[in-house]
Amino acid sequence: MRIVVTNCNTTQEMTEEIVRGARAAAGPGTAVTGLTPRWGPESAEGWLDSYLSAAAVIDLLRTYEGPAYDAVVMAGFGEHGREGVRELVDVPVVDITEAAAHLACLLGRRYGVVTTLERSCGQIEDSLELAGVGRNCAAVVGTGLNVLDLGDAARTEAAFLAAAERARRAGAEVLVLGCAGMTGLQRVVGEKLGLPVVDGVGAAVKLAESLVALGLRTSKVGSYAGPLPKGRVWGRGAG
Repeated sequence: MRIVVTNCNTTQEMTEEIVRGARAAAGPGTAVTGLTPRWGPESAEGWLDSYLSAAAVIDLLRTYEGPAYDAVVMAGFGEHGREGVRELVDVPVVDITEAAAHLACLLGRRYGVVTTLERSCGQIEDSLELAGVGRNCAAVVGTGLNVLDLGDAARTEAAFLAAAERARRAGAEVLVLGCAGMTGLQRVVGEKLGLPVVDGVGAAVKLAESLVALGLRTSKVGSYAGPLPKGRVWGRGAG
């Protein structure tokens, strides 16, 4: 089984970190390939970045020429594009936002999301509502860190723990890592918090494996039917 994992930004180092987390979660016999958009934002923080990254990821998969894959994991927490990708490809598409929230709902009545900047909170809330899991979310809390700041492990852990306490006070019984760049942090903070901590990348990989193993694919009847044949211009010089 081969799973393609798409980063939502152009930072190759972040793709490599995401792939490490995805491979750690993957079962024997699952190959993980990481893809980095050729254009778009270096980090996705806000509506403009999110829409730009969505188009870049769709374009990346549209022009993909590598080995055939069995599922796509979209590693952008709260980012746009998942519905468009489900139209574009025939294999299962698992978004880390949905995956983490669905698993969190199996572990507690209410969950909280700890993310990067406060400006991302509303966007994440909207994504959870669209996925049908918003009602179980107690809070989406920002750490005040930029996505590109997450490489500082000590600073990230301290900021995460402080934000996690706010989510716990709001009623969260389970926590979700609200950024793909936080992958791996669940092992560090889970014990300190005394709460289950769900990593969206690992959750998405396991759900993708399950869908493939069960022989399930995205329905092409209705909402996610293939794009209508028509002329589309994909940017200057694009095919």
